[in-house]
Amino acid sequence: MAEKKLQPIIIKRVKKSAHAAHGGAWKIAYADFMTAMMAFFLLMWLLGSTAKGELQGIAAYFSSPLKVAMQGGDGAGNSSSIIPGGGNDLSKVHGQVRRSNAEENTSQRSIEASRAERARLDAQRIKALQAKIDAVITANPRLHEYQSQIRLDLTPDGLQIQIVDEQNRPMFDSGSAMVKPYMRDILREIGAALGGVENRISLSGHTDATPYGNGERGYSNWELSADRANASRRELVAAGMPDGQLGRVVGLAASDLLEPENPRAAVNRRITITILTNEAEERLMGKKNVAFPLEPAAAEKQDNPASTPDQR
Repeated sequence: MAEKKLQPIIIKRVKKSAHAAHGGAWKIAYADFMTAMMAFFLLMWLLGSTAKGELQGIAAYFSSPLKVAMQGGDGAGNSSSIIPGGGNDLSKVHGQVRRSNAEENTSQRSIEASRAERARLDAQRIKALQAKIDAVITANPRLHEYQSQIRLDLTPDGLQIQIVDEQNRPMFDSGSAMVKPYMRDILREIGAALGGVENRISLSGHTDATPYGNGERGYSNWELSADRANASRRELVAAGMPDGQLGRVVGLAASDLLEPENPRAAVNRRITITILTNEAEERLMGKKNVAFPLEPAAAEKQDNPASTPDQR
């Protein structure tokens, strides 16, 4: 009994610890799941509220979108649906109507017929004007005397009237833009004949290839040809031709010789008046690289015997 009383008493105590934190990852997963369920619900609602024909169009587009876009058909772009737009122009709300080849060919033929009719009327006016100016030259004794210096030609741009120089009968004073009296008579008669013309007119001045004798302040054949064209314009307007009828007035110097094989020939010094066709007007008026912009008419040249050029 004494030995039993001496045995030690062992007491076991269990220590309790707090649970570890679980984190919030499950909340993100749950939010993604709810978003997906909402999107699925909306998709089912849209499909349930769409007509069967529209569903077939949507299915056909997504099964072969390139075929519908390139070849046409009953895809979403050619029908009214809850999906706006479609086709080549995405701004269209009710779809696009594809034009047939027959409609496009008819439209093209209509445009070509209109152009052909306009060209025919232009040709009639140009030929009538040529006959009129021919009659004026023949009936006027003063013009008939200078008939060899007046050339009328039908060109792709219209009726071209060229007044050319002759060796012993210059149109302008030497090296200047002073119009000779007989040249003034020619321009006045032509200007009166052009008073009622519907077409626009192009006026250009030309010189031969002889270098300008007095190059003070950079004055050259370019300025000289432009000044002569401008002087001719004033005579035409004074005779009754409307100033607004002129489409352009340019100086071409020796860039467009009448006789390239003889660049210093007197015939290269000329004034060209072109009554333009509608097609030529659209083509020429749109050019940006006109030969030379007009400068104000040059003042009367000072006499300089050492540098006076030949007749130009």
